[in-house]
Amino acid sequence: MAAVPITLIVAVTVIDLLAPAHIHLGPLLVAAPAITASFAGPRLTGLVAALAVAAQTLIAVLRDRDELFSANHQAQIAALVLVGGSLVLFCAVRERRAEELSQVRYVSETAQRVVLRPLPKRIGPLRVASLYLAAEAEAQIGGDLYAVARTGSGTRLIVGDVRGKGMTAVGDAALLLGAFRGAAHRQADLVELVTYLDGSVCWDLAEPGETDRSGETFITATVLDIPDDGGRIDMIDCGHPPPVLLRDGRATAVTAYRAAPPLGLGDLARPRYHVDSFAFGAGDLLLLHTDGVTEARDSTGAFYPLLERVDGWTEGDPAALLRRLRRDLLAHVGGHLSDDAAMIAIGRAPTSRP
Repeated sequence: MAAVPITLIVAVTVIDLLAPAHIHLGPLLVAAPAITASFAGPRLTGLVAALAVAAQTLIAVLRDRDELFSANHQAQIAALVLVGGSLVLFCAVRERRAEELSQVRYVSETAQRVVLRPLPKRIGPLRVASLYLAAEAEAQIGGDLYAVARTGSGTRLIVGDVRGKGMTAVGDAALLLGAFRGAAHRQADLVELVTYLDGSVCWDLAEPGETDRSGETFITATVLDIPDDGGRIDMIDCGHPPPVLLRDGRATAVTAYRAAPPLGLGDLARPRYHVDSFAFGAGDLLLLHTDGVTEARDSTGAFYPLLERVDGWTEGDPAALLRRLRRDLLAHVGGHLSDDAAMIAIGRAPTSRP
């Protein structure tokens, strides 16, 4: 790439020296540092700008030594110095901004790994795959959350979505995930676990220094308990989009018989949690997701029809299912999501053991 502006300087210099006296191509030399600034840093841009100034001086000397001090050449040389210096300053500022953006992305990715720990591909008898699609490339974390924990007899999993955006949503997500990881392994049933999670969110809103966000901040969530030795899943749905069960190529929404209010509204609603159970055997796949999937819109404003799209898919591997879903979802929205989306696919190994 550096050969392009250098070649331009040489070509303009040679042609200007061979051209008739009334033709002046020196002003074209300003294009050389401008081209360099589009792909190079301040050092190379400054070097090319200096070569352009030297070439303009050489043209004036070889064509007419007296013209070196003419107003025309002095103006051209001054313009090259001014433009070259401005481009060097621009490149320096751009490099500094790029370094700052790189640091921001690094911090964002680190925070995501801390808050949203990557799920293992195998958890007991389960095969697991997870995918997080951020709406903004510079912000790899938001209010969508998921986590998994092993118990003595099975696996517990939560997927949820915090109302709102920004650092407040990230803080609420971290709070809920910390409470889940700290309590999920205990020998408490699913109702006790969800009651504890709702209380943790409510207690956080009542902490000193917090603004009064009661009734305004809540977290929709689905909490699952998957025993190792049984072909079923126990579920409590707290206002979250229902999971999708894929069995023999057919997709079914697992709708709760009596959904509970979102976490954080327990003090207002006084919920009585109901555990829903459904069959989950070898060869089945369960897809959990946040509303960033079902509320993704295409160019006409139509929502992504998740249940219709995945119906008929025969992928038996959770990772393969999410890869296909990712391609199909991004194709639907034209490559850019307007909201963060989290997806988890779970399958039970054919030869699972407790």
